[in-house]
Amino acid sequence: MILIVDDRPENILPLKKILELHNFKTDSAESGEEALKKILKNSYSVIIMDVQMPGMDGFEVAEAISGFGKAKDTPIIFLSAVNKEKRFITKGYSSGGIDYLTKPVDPDILLLKVKTFNKLFEQQQELKTIQHSLQYEIDIRKKAQEELAGRMQELRFILESLPQVAFTIGVDGKIEFVNEHWFQLSEDATIFPESHPEDDFYNNWETHLKNGLEFTTEARLKHLDTQEYKYFLIKIIPILQNGSTIRWVGTFTDIHQQKMANELLEHKVELRTRELLVKNSELETTNHELQQFAWVVSHDLKEPLRKIQTFSHLIKDKYLKENPEAISYLNRSISSSARMSRLISDLLDYSRLSVKAHFQPTDLNLLLEDLLSDFDEIMLSKKAVIQLDKLPIIDTIPSQIRQVFQNLISNALKFSKEGMPPVITISSTIIAEKFVDAEVSEEGHFCRIVIEDNGIGFDEKFLDRIFVIFQRLNNLNTYEGTGIGLAIAKKIMDKHNGIISARSAENHGAQFILILPLVQEQVLTEIRTEN
Repeated sequence: MILIVDDRPENILPLKKILELHNFKTDSAESGEEALKKILKNSYSVIIMDVQMPGMDGFEVAEAISGFGKAKDTPIIFLSAVNKEKRFITKGYSSGGIDYLTKPVDPDILLLKVKTFNKLFEQQQELKTIQHSLQYEIDIRKKAQEELAGRMQELRFILESLPQVAFTIGVDGKIEFVNEHWFQLSEDATIFPESHPEDDFYNNWETHLKNGLEFTTEARLKHLDTQEYKYFLIKIIPILQNGSTIRWVGTFTDIHQQKMANELLEHKVELRTRELLVKNSELETTNHELQQFAWVVSHDLKEPLRKIQTFSHLIKDKYLKENPEAISYLNRSISSSARMSRLISDLLDYSRLSVKAHFQPTDLNLLLEDLLSDFDEIMLSKKAVIQLDKLPIIDTIPSQIRQVFQNLISNALKFSKEGMPPVITISSTIIAEKFVDAEVSEEGHFCRIVIEDNGIGFDEKFLDRIFVIFQRLNNLNTYEGTGIGLAIAKKIMDKHNGIISARSAENHGAQFILILPLVQEQVLTEIRTEN
């Protein structure tokens, strides 16, 4: 913007028109005082100043402007119709003007001078901007260098206080700083310690240096005092600034004692593993022998029991028809023999669970359909109702998981309320985690199966007892059984990496809850990971 200062409006108007025709923005003031006020508020690229004005003349205004920090460099062109003498022209230049024109003014010359001074002013402003920018950058860099120097000093204090050997390396790969511990391994602060011939790590380090990658390794370094090689953990990391590596910081940590202890431990573990393999082989042989023994014993025990039962029935039918008391005693003997036979069978089943078996995908719907046909008679006699949801296909040992369902359904039918038809509901959901109250999740890896009945139930304070072998909660005379069925179910569920639990209250039925993995390999992998 160009300021025109003249006490006569008729002089201002033509100048404004000329300048505005050439795309210059203009402003005007009709006195020196008004000009000073405007100069304080606005920024002007050129000031065209009339010399002869009432009050403050043009020279006085120019001298006043030269004292303003903001406007002192603004070009001033003096116009005068009277003072054409050399001394007035000289005064104009000395008071701060850069040109002195006498009236009448040639518009072309005035316009040329305005353009020139305006361009000079703009260039001057650009130079000032560049100067300020450069100064600002210099200040920032100076501050950054001071901060960097402070950080380097702080880093050195930290490295000096470390119990490890610590050092810094420049981007050229040369060592810049080492702490006092360095001299336990090297006499020269610019040379890396000597490493064992088998542990030459320097080539690997140089590759990491070129690629700007963190470097970590173990190596044996020679101790100057003892001349022995000791294990050290070597770690060298890049220090970045604005995405570029400015230096590297490294440490040598003495791990000799830990390494020796680990090697000793690994040796002991290896020996122990061999011992365990031998013991495991011996246990497998013993287990096989026990299986054979169990088969032989069960056969030898069942054979005399069968004879006792057979001859007892013959005696009862042929010789004791007229003796009710003797028949009662004999019936007890026959019942005890049958119970003994069931106990031997259940114990044999329990012992078989230690035999290895392979998991395979099992359709539980088909398994239960086949199993329920075995209960047709008792279900018909008790008018039992089975409500069965669609169950998933999961990895199981079919014969064993069948035994779990068989025991639980058998118990549900056995422990029904007198005079009330048993209602058994079997349902399933996919869950995220392996615990009883886990949330339902279609993406889960476990299946929760609930077998619910409306039978006599039990007090939950006995929950821990019902899965223990030979533990019974009911009178033997009222409900038959050996107390092994639920113990077998618990052992099978453990073998399947699953859970079995129950909820119940006396006379309010019972819920037995099975949690099974959908895929056994995934669960075994998770178990190994946790260990």
